[in-house]
Amino acid sequence: MSASAPETTAVPEPKNAFDRFFEITARGSTVGGEIRGGVVTFVTMAYIVILNPIILSGTPDVAGDALGFSQVAAVTALTAGVMTMLFGLVTRLPFAFAAGLGINSFLAVGIVGQVTWPEAMGLVVINGLIIVLLAVTGLRRMIFEAVPLALKTAITVGIGLFIAFIGFVDSGLVTSTGLSSPPVGLGVGGSITTIPTALFVLTLVITAVLLVRKVKAALLIGLLSGTVIAVIVQAVTGLGAKADGNPGGWGLSVPTLPAQWVSLPDLSLVGQVDLVGSFGRIGVLAALMLVFTLVFTNFFDAMGTMTGLSREAGLAAPDGTFPRLRSALVIEGIGAVAGGATSSSSNTVFIESGSGIGEGARTGLANVVTGGLFLLAMFFTPLTSIVPTEIAAAALVIVGALMMAQIRHVDLSDMSVLIPVFLTVTVMPLTYSIANGIGAGFVSWVLI
Repeated sequence: MSASAPETTAVPEPKNAFDRFFEITARGSTVGGEIRGGVVTFVTMAYIVILNPIILSGTPDVAGDALGFSQVAAVTALTAGVMTMLFGLVTRLPFAFAAGLGINSFLAVGIVGQVTWPEAMGLVVINGLIIVLLAVTGLRRMIFEAVPLALKTAITVGIGLFIAFIGFVDSGLVTSTGLSSPPVGLGVGGSITTIPTALFVLTLVITAVLLVRKVKAALLIGLLSGTVIAVIVQAVTGLGAKADGNPGGWGLSVPTLPAQWVSLPDLSLVGQVDLVGSFGRIGVLAALMLVFTLVFTNFFDAMGTMTGLSREAGLAAPDGTFPRLRSALVIEGIGAVAGGATSSSSNTVFIESGSGIGEGARTGLANVVTGGLFLLAMFFTPLTSIVPTEIAAAALVIVGALMMAQIRHVDLSDMSVLIPVFLTVTVMPLTYSIANGIGAGFVSWVLI
């Protein structure tokens, strides 16, 4: 009697060449799910078209020159759209790109006081070229694969808490008290006293209930519902923005229908880069130190983010790697080059992609949708201001909760694992930096 062949799981046959290219059926997804996921990712990321110019255009450089708001908004949408689509087509992964908040803040606060904006963007381009070189030679993947699985999982969980914390802060639910103890508190004076924060809570509840009831497109429905309610509330109350001197007003954007819906993008910042000027202005050593800081931040932020997103999408192997890892690392480096070349700051994988993954995105088709919407946003920049930050924040908190579930894969009974994992998970949100959390985890793991 011959031995029976081992039972294998049949891989679903692709429906057509389009399906085969994006591996939609193979990953258990559908075209509809990819479209929904791509739309949700864009909705949760659209704030970057407003926030990035607020950060970059508000700071004059060492020569006293500043970037224009509308120009930065246009190149932010352009670069995010192109890089998101490129990443989706090359890697077939649902990780969207946009200007990284850590690096754009570092540029505005720590670099342009010493150099001009073109010189600062030149440093960003050099940073990207170094990352591409590390990826092409395989060194970046070697470092990625050398990270223990427990730490990769901890990075996922830490990013989840970081995302949730960003959501809580953006919503106004968690605020700075201005005191040494406690440094943060609930709302204003320990209570929720503003309408935007109350609408955040309402949107969070709506989305959570839809998820528990297993309603498809729960995140998208929650975001749209919250936005519609916010527009109505603004129309009735005339609340306005905090920037107008109203402490209880909206954060970055007021949910009102704009008077002008379409505008031609101003792409005059594209190519405004000086690769070598900073070395002559502040010296080779000082410039290299700035480049090193950019590389360190870019390298580990992206690695941690992609690890977390691949796990959330169910695409990670047991060792934490994921399909087309090398290509992903190369394209991520190209994002830094593209961001510097367009003066939109280094573009990298966005943790908000988790919202689209939570909606069902599993392939690069979702990226094509998200990228296409970013390119359209160049012409419809006024519309991006409709979704208030407080409403988008609810999706971030939900995604953070979903990512935190990965902690079940870590054996916390081993103290040598528990402590580095704990430090990784807690340092990220508490220091507002993915790189800091990864650093704390790496150092403690080696020492212990």
